[in-house]
Amino acid sequence: MSRLDRSLISGLPLFQGLTADNLDRVVGKARSQRVPKGQAIFEQDAEAHAFFLLLDGHVRVVKSTPEGQDVIVRYISPGELIGIARALGRTTYPASAVAAVDCIVLAWPSALWSEFAATFPAFGAHTYKTVGSRLQDAHTLVVEMSTEQVDQRVAHALLKLIAQSGKKTDDGVLIDFPISRQDIAEMTGTTLHTVSRLMTAWEEKGLVRSGRQKVAVTDPRRLRQIAEAHAGKE
Repeated sequence: MSRLDRSLISGLPLFQGLTADNLDRVVGKARSQRVPKGQAIFEQDAEAHAFFLLLDGHVRVVKSTPEGQDVIVRYISPGELIGIARALGRTTYPASAVAAVDCIVLAWPSALWSEFAATFPAFGAHTYKTVGSRLQDAHTLVVEMSTEQVDQRVAHALLKLIAQSGKKTDDGVLIDFPISRQDIAEMTGTTLHTVSRLMTAWEEKGLVRSGRQKVAVTDPRRLRQIAEAHAGKE
């Protein structure tokens, strides 16, 4: 296998301030892995043998409930870490990570996580910031699931996705990876039927446009009004 180049990671905030020698050291301990669309990078409850950096593609993080329902917790974009169970004090993965498109990741053995965090301050600080942000996202998701109407939850989910990976096109702000109505249902704790009905109604009103595994938001302002419709009315 050819040696990995430091340029793969040198521009990322995660490795800010590292010397060329240290970048070489870090990337030299990684292995590159191609993950086809639909394949799991790791499975929920499996031993956390490695942590990963997404170089290219998009990954959905899926949590299975005790009742057997899959919930999409979040989507991961290039430059983000995944599988950082050690940062949570866990020895197993709390959720599964599935390639939403063909992906390329760098993988390091989990045993290196504490070494990197202790040796490279930017890495440690960024990792803990990531953990904090994702815990806050999880808390927000729980609140939305328990207090919001379905239309609000779906609107919030679409707005979050275009903020994360929106791409301006003639059809509006396109979510820049394949996403189905079933995916949106799993993000918002509702059914495919409900999401289909909502999306059809919103298309008729000019708020969104969607096709096979494609969704574009054509009127973010009106969608935000739906998302915040009941705020402060309780």
